[in-house]
Amino acid sequence: MNRPDTSVEIAGIKLRNPVMTASGTFGYGQEFAEYMDLEKIGAIITKGLSLRPKAGNRTPRIVETKGGMLNAIGLQNVGVDAFIREKAPYLRTINTPVIANIYGNSLDEYRQVAHLLDTVPEVAGMEVNISCPNVKEGGIVFGTDPKAAFEVVRQVREATIKPVIVKLSPNVTDIVAMARACADAGADALSLINTLTGMAIDLQKRRPVLANVTGGLSGPAIKPVALRMVWQVSRAIELPIIGIGGIMTATDALEFLLAGATAVQVGTANFLDPAASQKVAEGIEHYLAENGIADVKELIGALRV
Repeated sequence: MNRPDTSVEIAGIKLRNPVMTASGTFGYGQEFAEYMDLEKIGAIITKGLSLRPKAGNRTPRIVETKGGMLNAIGLQNVGVDAFIREKAPYLRTINTPVIANIYGNSLDEYRQVAHLLDTVPEVAGMEVNISCPNVKEGGIVFGTDPKAAFEVVRQVREATIKPVIVKLSPNVTDIVAMARACADAGADALSLINTLTGMAIDLQKRRPVLANVTGGLSGPAIKPVALRMVWQVSRAIELPIIGIGGIMTATDALEFLLAGATAVQVGTANFLDPAASQKVAEGIEHYLAENGIADVKELIGALRV
């Protein structure tokens, strides 16, 4: 048979295959160029960008756990102005869509970052991280309050004509309610899930391992939770979904497609193997060819329940 079609589309962004890199695990793209071919994956998602540069949390801020890792990096980044000035020129040289992950500590900051990136040609779309403390509202997290989530997505939607993807937190009672609020506010697609809140303890010191006490759990340990949430949301919301959570191999990625995801993000695996995302993409194509499947889109949402 002919080479299978691995292409998919997310909110008007055309991807050569369903594999993206997860924000915070792939730098700004150029850092991985010596380890893999950046034009063999579907899209690159940058580290989260804020209005001003951010140093992040005190160390230690990352620790390996059984089946995963905890991180409390604290959204360290160069800031949106430095990204446009220093990082975007390189991204112009590669033929792979770049999606900028953005966040803010207030509605106004989200809006400003989106506005600044709106005219940057190297940015194909924005992924809005709503799992950040809303400082002006007394510590509420945008990602756990449907009304707050609706408002931040609405602000970003008004500030840009580019596709808006919203990254959902799993630390909620009802993931579908959060997804629906974002859809109602104008989101073009949804990414899920972000990390689960966890902690690690040093028995000898009787202290938390992370300086921040808690952190975000990622890796294979969270995959069953992520699959369940992707499946739930895909059945309830008519938006493209990007599946995230413990994707280490092509098999993992294909399971997310069956559950209803149109694309996937590879995150923690990048720390173990900097070429992981390319290998997942190649594995998907191999699976399609080996099983006589002409188009990867045949698998999306094809779970038999």
